[in-house]
Amino acid sequence: MKFLADENIGLQVVSSLHNSGFNIKSVLQIRPGIPDAQILSLANQEKRILITSDKDFGELVYSGKLAHHGIILLRLKKDSSQSKIKILHQFLHQYSTKLYKAFTVVTETTVRIRMP
Repeated sequence: MKFLADENIGLQVVSSLHNSGFNIKSVLQIRPGIPDAQILSLANQEKRILITSDKDFGELVYSGKLAHHGIILLRLKKDSSQSKIKILHQFLHQYSTKLYKAFTVVTETTVRIRMP
């Protein structure tokens, strides 16, 4: 399973996931500053699941009807890199088989997975 981290995820989080064996790239390293629709397109081209904290991707997918290979929307009260790392490691190990083509919202206490 491959992932693309939006700019708001941060390089420390990307590095931690990469060091744990996840195939992950960051928009910050590839093309910083590109619009959300292009981020989604890039993820689609490489068949990557997008990890983001940006609610605008819900709008693009549900209202704009843009295709995706999966989106993980982090809605964390504590938005630190350490908090993201902890939550993502736990979440990805538990739910990795259910993420392809799903729109998933992750908080500190809940996981909502919506299939197309």
